[in-house]
Amino acid sequence: MIERILKLDAKLSYALRINSVEGLWGKVFAFFAHSGDSWFWLAGMGIIWIFAKNKWHNYAGFLAISIFALALLVLAIKFTVKRTRPPGEWGEVYRATDPHSFPSGHAARAIMLAVLAMALGPQWFGILVVIWAPLVTLARVVMGLHYVSDVLAGAILGLLSGYFFIWLHPWMLDYVPIVFR
Repeated sequence: MIERILKLDAKLSYALRINSVEGLWGKVFAFFAHSGDSWFWLAGMGIIWIFAKNKWHNYAGFLAISIFALALLVLAIKFTVKRTRPPGEWGEVYRATDPHSFPSGHAARAIMLAVLAMALGPQWFGILVVIWAPLVTLARVVMGLHYVSDVLAGAILGLLSGYFFIWLHPWMLDYVPIVFR
């Protein structure tokens, strides 16, 4: 039964892949596939945290902590499951630094950020992240870095993590004040 599900997963994943990363669609999907990188988001949140002295300071600190904690959870799952990425050539940096694909950290991070952005506002930012998140998730399959089940599991993990961090947010404000001052 599991074998049949994995074969169907691989078949669907290969059907969604683009044949060439050249051209407009290759560039668009490559952009979205990279835009969910944790280093990119952590660097952005770090810059905002350092220079903003308003609610964005607190917001950036909270998002950075959430991103980092989720990354640790995803890595723990990946190195427990050890599912190999789909074969391919695009995304050498991901293949070299993280050979495991289940669950997708990009999908988890994108969906978690969408949940947090909608919950904490401002509304315009939440809407932008909600539009962006499924594009990142799809791009990871289209570019051949993940199977469909990887991104679905990552999306579920991101959704649950987002709600968990919303629940944890008031506690963090009280008990990690150095981040939020």
